Amino acid sequence: MTNATKIVITGCSGRMGQMLIKTVLENDKTELSGVVERSGHDWVGRDVGEAMGGQALGVTVSDDISEALKGADVVIDFTAPQATIQFAKAAAEAGVAHVIGTTGFSDAEIEALAEPAQETAIVRAGNMSLGVNLLTQLTKKVAAALDEDYDIEIVEAHHHHKVDAPSGTALMLGEAAAEGRGVDLGEVSDRGRDGITGARKKGDIGFAVVRGGDIVGEHEVMFAAAGERIVLRHMATDRAIFSRGAIKAAIWAAKQKPGAYDMLDVLGL
Repeated sequence: MTNATKIVITGCSGRMGQMLIKTVLENDKTELSGVVERSGHDWVGRDVGEAMGGQALGVTVSDDISEALKGADVVIDFTAPQATIQFAKAAAEAGVAHVIGTTGFSDAEIEALAEPAQETAIVRAGNMSLGVNLLTQLTKKVAAALDEDYDIEIVEAHHHHKVDAPSGTALMLGEAAAEGRGVDLGEVSDRGRDGITGARKKGDIGFAVVRGGDIVGEHEVMFAAAGERIVLRHMATDRAIFSRGAIKAAIWAAKQKPGAYDMLDVLGL
């Protein structure tokens, strides 16, 4: 596969990491160049195919991101914020594009990605599915069309293993709604309600979170006014939609100039 995009996967032992590996192997436009796990993990030093319970793939699990990036075009990363920042620095030094599906970033951590983006292409998205990115655009348009008489509530549900809340997708939808209304999400976000909270503040964008079972991902944006509700909803039933989106982003990012991008750029939306 001479012209294949050579891809490195971080966090390769996780559910998403393994899904990404399978998707790379199934795509005739991509090649698995390397895989990375944290130091001390029992997969380090093993063939990743055998570690996953299958046949050898000829790719050894490494705990050295700089070594793994040699000869690669793109690294795909669904890990944790602090790890992602370190991977971004290593990718920038290696001149390798970086696709980030990690969520749960603080504002400071997002800012830390700005410097690496001056050296390489970084695609960061809270959700990489086509449906969710279309939902984001719809949310922005509806929010722009309706005034503050329509309360905006974002409800998201995920499996019980998810560690951050609200989800990156919910925050992405919140940003879209805020942008549509011409306001700063940080100033109108309402993320916690417990006890006697008082009446809802007009103009706020509310978030509600559900965690349970094996829910892949469900997101709903509600515009509620007196006498009517408009509801935009997306339900993911297969985690593969995220890995397919990430692979699409990787192939696209490998051809881009340094800069910060998102899935709307990848999809031409």
